[in-house]
Amino acid sequence: MTQHTGSRMSVQHPNHRRNIWLFTIFIIIAATGLTYVKWWPYYDKALTAIVEHSIGSSIIEVHADGTIPSWQIAWNYTLTYFKAVWKAALLGILLGTLVQSLLPSHWLLKLLGKANFKSTAIGGMASIPGMMCSCCAAPIAIGLRKKHVSVGSALAFWIGNPTINPATLIFMAFVLSWEFTLLRLIFGIILTFGVSYLANRFAKESDPVEIDDVPIEVDTRPLWKRWLTGIRDMVIRVIPAYFLAVLLLGALQVWMFPQLGTAAGNSLLAVIFFALMGMLFVIPTAAEIPIIQAFMAAGLGAGPASALLLTLPAISLPSLLMVRRSFPRKVIWFVAASVIVLGIACGITGMIIM
Repeated sequence: MTQHTGSRMSVQHPNHRRNIWLFTIFIIIAATGLTYVKWWPYYDKALTAIVEHSIGSSIIEVHADGTIPSWQIAWNYTLTYFKAVWKAALLGILLGTLVQSLLPSHWLLKLLGKANFKSTAIGGMASIPGMMCSCCAAPIAIGLRKKHVSVGSALAFWIGNPTINPATLIFMAFVLSWEFTLLRLIFGIILTFGVSYLANRFAKESDPVEIDDVPIEVDTRPLWKRWLTGIRDMVIRVIPAYFLAVLLLGALQVWMFPQLGTAAGNSLLAVIFFALMGMLFVIPTAAEIPIIQAFMAAGLGAGPASALLLTLPAISLPSLLMVRRSFPRKVIWFVAASVIVLGIACGITGMIIM
């Protein structure tokens, strides 16, 4: 075994039995947290969607023409938003730090360390039980990248949480229509697995070769110290940018989502505009459904609505700011551009079939 004098880090192979216990603890914590924050509440919401064909009111107000951004509008949106997501946000930070301190690096690299489609697919499939919005899933993606998993697998996990969320698809089928649900599923799969896999090309890192033979650096500090350090770093890195970006977008929503007339509400220009605005804006999980309901009632056509269907949940300015240090800059730009392009394609398809 090789050790560096005066360093907290040593190079060694992990203990198999201890790693099984740590992995089991992580799964128990994750399952308990998701049951309380996501799975059980979404079961009740699914019943509401089936019976009432609604899951609540839109988090974005339809403002009258001439409304300008204000502190009150920004603050109202920020309070409403964080009231909806605070439990999931705390769970995301908890799981993101536990990924760093509990999960064995050797195991993660075996599953998610390659810049190939298999690792990307595993990352995407692992996102399905999470059902988090992009901001709440961001701390977990950050934790995965700190464990040196590939760009593609971390991206697939991050993007897959909001875009191929099975609960949202169920809500959508009963509240909107099967056409919207099918569009979301198809383009969500393309974004989660296809774009994430292609993003590996923008990463300069090389794949680990013969992972079983590669010694893994292990932080030898006590587990509780590693975990508290991870929480401190995550909070400092995530919370300020998150809060300020939500506040800014809350103020700008009156310009980002104008009330269009029937003539302009289903044009190609509107599709492009709303694809861009949807990529930037931030919403809680499944909030795109009542938003689309409200916008279509106000005159928005199926094309722009279909663009929002994909771009609103996929990523946002706050979530991009949160993960910006975990991925190469070219990857961030590629993902943002891909969301817009796929959102436009989804919007055009919606115009054709609906």
